[in-house]
Amino acid sequence: MIETLPPVPPSSPEDAPTDIHPPHKIRSFVRRTGRTTAGQAKAFADVGPKFLLPYADAPLDFESAFGRVAPTVLEIGFGMGEATAHIAALMPGTNFLCCEVHTPGVGALLKRIAEQNLSNIRILQHDAVEVMDDMLPPASLDGVHIFFPDPWHKKKHNKRRLIQQPLIAKLAARLKPGGYLHCATDWQPYAEQILEVLAAEPLLRNTADQSQGGYAPKPAYRPLTKFENRGIKLGHGVWDAVFTRV
Repeated sequence: MIETLPPVPPSSPEDAPTDIHPPHKIRSFVRRTGRTTAGQAKAFADVGPKFLLPYADAPLDFESAFGRVAPTVLEIGFGMGEATAHIAALMPGTNFLCCEVHTPGVGALLKRIAEQNLSNIRILQHDAVEVMDDMLPPASLDGVHIFFPDPWHKKKHNKRRLIQQPLIAKLAARLKPGGYLHCATDWQPYAEQILEVLAAEPLLRNTADQSQGGYAPKPAYRPLTKFENRGIKLGHGVWDAVFTRV
């Protein structure tokens, strides 16, 4: 990572980074505090050189980065990487380009990559918005995953939420026609905002039947995490929004 950030833990196992900056500067993360474990540090040393990509102000060559030509999905904010590793194992024919600034989370995913012998993940430990702006050309992605971004529950903090029109416009422009954007949240007011923002983007079309309120059934590839299962047991809902690029 080019930018030096303190190691920091998420507020939940699958917590995705969020924006803490003024509206004129979109960011995809919030700085947190935490500690990298010995196992995570070993993963950085052992497999980091292969699976960590450097940020660069230049278009990313997917074939060179992954060693093959394959559909590529961008994930923004993978937390501790549990869902990321699960999906990558289920979809070995797809490349997963994953952005996360949280150092222990990156170490945890590197550890999972080594333990599960995964080869289709590459990690950019850098702000996803800068990665999009500088490294991802228009119509270069086959999909985007944003799972459980920080909901910023208090109304006065809603402006800090990641899913807002400027970011979605950037993402939609970088999807290939037919590519998809999949967001998931367990906070209903945020789910409503996500649906509203995605529906307002002219390059995107909702895949869900409106009889379901515009929300999609959970795609089979997205696992139920421990955090999500705990929420379901407490009576919390989970909402998936899946849109495609027209």
